Order: sequence, then structure tokens, then C-alpha cells
Amino acid sequence: MSVTNILLGTGKPRVETDDHPRTGIIDIGSNSIRLVVYQGPARLPAIRFNEKVLAGLGRGLAATGAIEKSALKTARIALARFAAIAREMECNVVRTVATAAVRDARNGSDLIAAAEHLGLTVETLSGEQEASAAGYGVLSAIPEADGIVGDLGGGSLELVRIRSGKIEDRVSFPLGVLRIGDMRAKRGKVLERHVARLVREAGWDQRGQGLPLFLVGGSWRALARLDMELSDYPLPIIHQYSMTAATITRLSRTIPQLSKPRLKAIPGLSSGRTATLADAAALLGVLMRQLGSRTTVVSSYGLREGLLYEQLNTATRALDPLIVAAREEGRLLGRFPEHGDLLDRWIAPLFVNEPPATARLRHAACLLADVGWRANPEFRAERGVEIALHGNWVAIDAPGRGMLAQALYASLGGDLTAADPIGRLASPAAIKSATAWGLAMRLGQRMSGGLAGPLKRSRLTDDGTALTLTLLPDDRGLYGEAVERRHAALAAALGRKPSLAIA
Repeated sequence: MSVTNILLGTGKPRVETDDHPRTGIIDIGSNSIRLVVYQGPARLPAIRFNEKVLAGLGRGLAATGAIEKSALKTARIALARFAAIAREMECNVVRTVATAAVRDARNGSDLIAAAEHLGLTVETLSGEQEASAAGYGVLSAIPEADGIVGDLGGGSLELVRIRSGKIEDRVSFPLGVLRIGDMRAKRGKVLERHVARLVREAGWDQRGQGLPLFLVGGSWRALARLDMELSDYPLPIIHQYSMTAATITRLSRTIPQLSKPRLKAIPGLSSGRTATLADAAALLGVLMRQLGSRTTVVSSYGLREGLLYEQLNTATRALDPLIVAAREEGRLLGRFPEHGDLLDRWIAPLFVNEPPATARLRHAACLLADVGWRANPEFRAERGVEIALHGNWVAIDAPGRGMLAQALYASLGGDLTAADPIGRLASPAAIKSATAWGLAMRLGQRMSGGLAGPLKRSRLTDDGTALTLTLLPDDRGLYGEAVERRHAALAAALGRKPSLAIA
């Protein structure tokens, strides 16, 4: 492992200026070269910088066995920029990894030498290491994932069986998206026979029966982006977007009919990915048939995040990434760092029958309850919706985002009807529950002034008839007109009568 704990190229120790260190990962892939700089809680650091260059190192590799000169030139320029950016951002750690193209090309050492000249030490990952990192990347963002991870790069395809938070079997195939075009150009089912033979010989035939295939890699994410556009999906978030086998078949038939201007007009679809969409769709369709998988789930997290996750201890891995991220967002954007956790404990007695999966969404909502306070008062509710729907959250699906958005919308003063597109994401029953969370959060925030003391000294109870707010005698003055109105609104939403107790 290459670890740089000094300012890259200066020999000087980095002076810490933040609570969290910065980690840079330079990923030299077969299709793209990317620098991502992370900073934040170890369990789920935020992305501070993200840039890629489509160098195409794997293009023509199958035919010639070497990386093209033009691709090497592009890669050298990209690495020089990324090394400079990492230095300017004062990354505590810079890790540079290379995958299939550099691993397989006879002139891959030329690129490694160029990187080392820039002060970077390149780790050339084996196929097994690449597969493990992809598997851990999915687990870092979808901890409960149970299925097969398929990581499609430019030069290789990795499959990983994940279950119960662990990696089991893994395998790597020379089936990168830049390698399969020639097979598809031949008549007959050349690609299907080739994939079937590789999968069968590796012992993976029909191992995905009844299991989802978790998709990692830019080409498959581009497929999901295309399907979202064609189906008018209401949430422009790739992570945990699902596609069935029938959807993949439809996309394979549709892609050849789409013009370049039509593809170019799709938001978020990189022009560098459009040329490989048909190949990516064809390979995915064949692979799903061979594995026996009927559905896919897209993961925005892959190899780079897996490299970070691998280094965590067991206790840190066990943390809920949604709660970790929401708590950090609340810390950065809210007024009172401990307020969210206290607020969740304060309103929890009203929702004791909720299953754990729902309770964690409520907890996340409470952690984010104060993130809209800097916004114009007329737009605080809309700000809450935007944060919930479009935030870089993981371990949450589209209905969960809908519930989170509705809770923040209600708590920040929005009306009790679901704002678009919440009603297209979550069920009416889920929206009703989330609205109650929001009104309870709104009451707690107003009564306490956002401070810890009043929440610790008071309690909220529901006996099936009355919704009772109990205050200490010295806190009787906290129950003003605004608090009384919010108490009544929450009680009405729950079908209860508001009651004040002094004890």
C-alpha cells in the first residue's frame, strides 16, 4: 500500500486544520483515470473533490497487448494534474491504484514509471483484489446487501458474492467494456457463448438464482441513467436504483435507435460513456441469464470506497452509514450539534410500534431537523425536501428518501400534503407516518428553542386518547402560544387530544 503522510513532493509534514483527515485515491482504470478526495467521518467520508479523465487505456489492448501511445499521453497529463491537486489540497494520505489495463499491458510499466516520477507509488491490484474492493464498496453503502456484485470496468469484469456484511467468493474475467465490442460485431451469439463458457468454467453458472446483481462501474451506471430518463423516473439519484432483466432487454433494443443528439441531451450521461452503452447492456443481459439473476441494484460506491472500507476496524464498519452521514450534516449545518439525537429520543415514545428499519429513517430525519435554519423562512420547507431527496445519502432507497423529505417538509413548516415528487416515491401510509414525525420534531424544536435542556427535562407521551406534554414546574413558561399550536397540530394528526401536565 502506498501511503503519503507528508505534503506530496515537498517533504514537509501536513499541518492539521480540520477535525477529519483528507484522503486522496487516484484510480487508474482501463477506461478512466480519476482522483477522488474524501474528508469526513471514517465510516462515510464525504467527497471533497472528484474528477475523471477518459483516457481509454484498455482500448485496443485485446488486439495489441499494449496501451496506445495517445492513451499513455492522456494518462500522463491526468496523473500530473491529479498529483498537483492532491498536493494543493494537502491530503494526509494519497493512494494510487491501477487495475486491468496496467496489469495486462506489456507497456503498463511505462505508466507506472511516469506516476512514480510525479511522486506517486502505484499499487497494481490483482483481479482478486479488485473484486474484493468492489464488494467492500457495495457493503459500505448497502450494509444489508445479499447477492452478487458485478464490477464492470474497461478491461475486466469482477464478480463477488456478498452476504451478511462479508465477502465470500470472487472472480475476475477479461470482459471489460472496451474488450467486448469486437465479439459483438461478429455474427451469431459469440459474446453469449464466450461469457457462458467463462462463467461456467469458473463455477458461477446460475449462482445468482433469486439474488440481485449489484452493479458497479461507470458503464452500468450510465445504463441506469438512461433508463431513468426514458421512464421519467422522479428522482435523479443513481444509488440503489433497480432494473429488472426485462428492463435490460428493452434497453438493449432501444439504444441502437437513439440518436447521438438524443443521448447527449440526457442529464448526467457522460458523452464518453454513450459509445459503450450498447456493449454494456448486451453484456449485462447475457450475464444475468448466466447467473440467473432477475433484478439489478445500482451502487454508486465501488472500488475506491471499498479501499477505504477495507481499512476500517470492525466497530467502525458496523456503524449505520445513513445515521453517520446525517449526524455529520446536522453538525455542519445545524445550530446545536447534539440536538438531533435528543430530538429523536424525545419523540420516540409516540412511535414505539415502528419497525427498526422505519425508526432509523425517523432518527435520520431528526438529525437533519435543523439543516434549513439558514434558508429564507419562505423556503425552509423546500430546502428540507431538497436535502432529503438529493443529498448524498447511502443505505436508503427511494421510498426512504420520500419519507425523509416529507418529515423535513412538515417540520420546517410545509403543508401537510406531500410536495412533488414525494407522493410518487413513498406510499400514502408512509407519508402519513413521516408527516407525524415532522410535526413532532416541529413541536420539540419550538418548545425547546433548539436547546438540550428543555428536551432532557420534559417528555411526550401517548396513552391512546391524549397526547401529553409533561413539563417541570419551572419550565411552565415554555408552553407559549406557538408551542400550544404545534402541540394541537401534532395531536390532531395522530387522532389525539392535546394535554399539558406539570409534574
